[in-house]
Amino acid sequence: MKTNYQLILDNTIKDIVKSGRRPKLLLHSCCAPCSSYVLEYLSEFFDITVYYYNPNIFPQEEFDFRSDEQVRLVESMGLGDRVKVVLCEYDSEAFYDSVRGMEDLPEGGDRCMECFRLRLGKCAEYGMNNGFDYFTTTLSISPHKNADMLNTAGREAEEKFGIRYLYSDFKKKNGYKRSCEISAEYGLYRQDYCGCVYSKIQSENR
Repeated sequence: MKTNYQLILDNTIKDIVKSGRRPKLLLHSCCAPCSSYVLEYLSEFFDITVYYYNPNIFPQEEFDFRSDEQVRLVESMGLGDRVKVVLCEYDSEAFYDSVRGMEDLPEGGDRCMECFRLRLGKCAEYGMNNGFDYFTTTLSISPHKNADMLNTAGREAEEKFGIRYLYSDFKKKNGYKRSCEISAEYGLYRQDYCGCVYSKIQSENR
């Protein structure tokens, strides 16, 4: 039976609301458009820090532009006093090392899974070291991303680092549609490829 990650998230939020507390959430984000709806949705329940760690993005100019857009979005949404942003340095070698030997694999397969593990693992490690209650990623907002793969990578990082993973499938409840609306409202840059050189080549070949 297919796991309903949105239902798991709904139940987690219900428990949080009942407790009367606001947990600290470390939110891995790949770009401003993907984080837009997630920030709107989760900022009601969590104290959020956006964690921009994306060594997969190619080239560095793209990485830098997406990070600038991430900061601009938080400010434009009026969340600057409540949502912090951590911008990690560009470290493409970490990505290439993690997917070595998988360069020719198609998008959505084992290479992507290793990329998810790298980024979510780094997020979980930072969260553990800095006193966060939960961590998660915005990546499931995309209709092109496999929620099972993402949540598996999150669970693995949870088990390794001992910080709770917030299960999610943010494309549900019209999440992707809402992210497009917010992106249009703030004039956000929407890239036409996931981020890595391999996805860029595939996009160009289409």
